[in-house]
Amino acid sequence: MSSSIVSEVARLQDWIGRSEVVEDEASLPIVRRLAALLDQDPGAYRRGDALPENWHAIFFSPTARQSQLGPDGHPRKGDFLPPVPLPRRMFAGRRLHFLAPLPIGAEIRRTSTVAAITHKTGRSGEMVFVRVDHVVEAEGRAAVREEHDIVYRPEAAPGAGAPPAAAEAALPEPHAREDYAPDPTNLFRYSALTFNAHRIHYDLPYTQEQEGYPALVVNGGLTAMRLAELAKRHLPGGRLGRLFVRNVRPFFLGQRGELRLRREEGGGLSLWALDAKGRPVAQAEAAGPEAAS
Repeated sequence: MSSSIVSEVARLQDWIGRSEVVEDEASLPIVRRLAALLDQDPGAYRRGDALPENWHAIFFSPTARQSQLGPDGHPRKGDFLPPVPLPRRMFAGRRLHFLAPLPIGAEIRRTSTVAAITHKTGRSGEMVFVRVDHVVEAEGRAAVREEHDIVYRPEAAPGAGAPPAAAEAALPEPHAREDYAPDPTNLFRYSALTFNAHRIHYDLPYTQEQEGYPALVVNGGLTAMRLAELAKRHLPGGRLGRLFVRNVRPFFLGQRGELRLRREEGGGLSLWALDAKGRPVAQAEAAGPEAAS
């Protein structure tokens, strides 16, 4: 364990409680573009309709000026997010509660607060987790409550690739499954919708030489979106009240994976996204509106 990282994380505890407010609009054209990405009819969505649950994820994109981007394409740290002294940044998971509809076309507001900064040591070495809590509001009422986990890791050694895998528990037999094989246009369209400039999603030389991955990395948000849409198709009324997603390992472009769903006692759902070797890249739990609080 690096004493310098531990002491730096201790110093960063002063960052806890720092907040920012971002305003956006649940724009109809952007909603229709997401519908097209998900192979739905864009014309089915109109201004004033309720935004489907989890689609708010394409809004509130960072708008850092080009000169304010770091070497990885992310906005530089130290403004709202704490300046964690580890260079590689990825989303580790999120826990969402959908409290009220967001109308398409409405002005929306997100208040974000740094809630926790934690040091851990895992198979890939030292890590720092930052939890950010979000509340999304529209028309003066809270519509979404979210806890978002961001993980920071050391720079990868050349050719290091992903960390060694731990033993996997056997997954239960699913009640539904579907193929999952994103292609370059999926990654491009999702990154464009979310204004995501992280280079691991489009810059193959950087991804291989700097991050140590064998291929472009599929956006974790895209995988979470697909799991959420699968859950809706198996929930009464097609609506989500709660969605918890945890990213387990990267999913690489060019793989043919699978999404799985299992109905649990009490009406909840368990979901997995699997890679070409049948290993989970993401795990999720979902439930209907009665479970939102």
